[in-house]
Amino acid sequence: MFFYQADDERYIPRACLFDLEPRVINQIQNSEIKSLFNPENIFVSKDGGGAGNNWGSGYHQGESVLEEILDMIDREAGYSDSLEGFTLAHSIAGGTGSGMGSFILEALNDRYPKKLIQTYSVFPNQSESDVVVHPYNSVLALKRLTLNADAVVVLDNTALNRIATEQLRIDNLKIDQTNTVVATVMAASTATLRYPGYMNNDLMGLLASLIPVPQCHFLMAGYTPLTLDAAESSHTSIVRKTTVLDVMRRLLQPKNLMVSPHAREKDQERSRYISILNIIQGDVDPSQLHQSLMRIRERKLASFIEWGPASIQVALSRSSPYVKSSHRVSGLMLANHTSIRHLFNRTLSQFDKMYKKKALVHNYQGYPLFHRQDANGTAVFDPEEFEDAREVVGAVSSEYAACEQADFVRISSYTCVCYMRTNANKNISCRLNPSVQQMGCLAPWGKWTLGAVLYRKLICIRVIYTYIID
Repeated sequence: MFFYQADDERYIPRACLFDLEPRVINQIQNSEIKSLFNPENIFVSKDGGGAGNNWGSGYHQGESVLEEILDMIDREAGYSDSLEGFTLAHSIAGGTGSGMGSFILEALNDRYPKKLIQTYSVFPNQSESDVVVHPYNSVLALKRLTLNADAVVVLDNTALNRIATEQLRIDNLKIDQTNTVVATVMAASTATLRYPGYMNNDLMGLLASLIPVPQCHFLMAGYTPLTLDAAESSHTSIVRKTTVLDVMRRLLQPKNLMVSPHAREKDQERSRYISILNIIQGDVDPSQLHQSLMRIRERKLASFIEWGPASIQVALSRSSPYVKSSHRVSGLMLANHTSIRHLFNRTLSQFDKMYKKKALVHNYQGYPLFHRQDANGTAVFDPEEFEDAREVVGAVSSEYAACEQADFVRISSYTCVCYMRTNANKNISCRLNPSVQQMGCLAPWGKWTLGAVLYRKLICIRVIYTYIID
């Protein structure tokens, strides 16, 4: 699925590597995996100067090499028998990951409008970031993630550092160790795609149940038990015994989430799960799942929204036979949780403090999106892009806050009411709010929902109330 077989019968990943400076890609090309990637799918800027931690520079440079980038992507897409979507891994704090990543997101959405786009987006360490303008870069990138991505798995550097210190007991954290944690999450989240079963065996099926509201597609990830590879076995997990119940219980603990809770205690109490998907790997008896879910419900370990089903979805997946694990059971949780808005609010607060004084905005003025011509033909700063991005991110935060209310389905601008006309043609009709563009509905015949929710590419996927049509 993620590889194709070359003429020499080696398996090559369907991956394109883009960077505006050569340092990281040079490390890959000089490492043990230097022959793994297709050299034709590696792009490094010719001047190699990078983006200077400037979103505007990364976006502008991406725009200037659009054809070269799309040629690589189109070639890989052409090798696919049944292209379902794209996965993008990037950071939102610097210049290349945020700026060039934003441009690639827009380009993919324009070129492949019917394909799903999922991202693994690394958020900066809010207290120790070495990029002064990371609030600007983050808000500008979040606008594109909101408008152009279908699902965003949020990986917060603050939480990753905490997990490495508290659970892996690493005193001097290295970037390779952080990347190992991220790679573990990425591998586990695609396990049901690589080892398909009777459900969650495609990207659409994986995401459909997690994202009932179009704007609210930012997912938290949790994984337990975490360990590093055998070469670094001295940094072992603090978990000694694993059962299905123990793994599912740990996944609901905030300390195992890779997003830090930037919320006051009273706000945290109001936060709710919108949806949860647990992917359990290892030696598991399916009967244990039901018992574990009942125990979790009895103990009320998870608080769900009032307008949707309060259920934890569980997918069983095989473990890789090539990766040795010291634990019998491991698990990944992908959750849509309203507390993610506090991470956005923290970023917006830092953005507002800087933008109020127009601090360092001159660094962006030299790029087309951030200047306009005045009456004298002089280039002056244009605040529209900053203010529009701030408004979009603020709207996402407000939408998550609205999800915590019991009457969300009635008040949300994204709500639609779906129903079936039981005539000979078995037509499906959709009545939408006037503010929402008519997009049509897709539904299975026999059961449908009242109060389903519109989604940009996966239409009407969330079951809220169900009734049988005779």
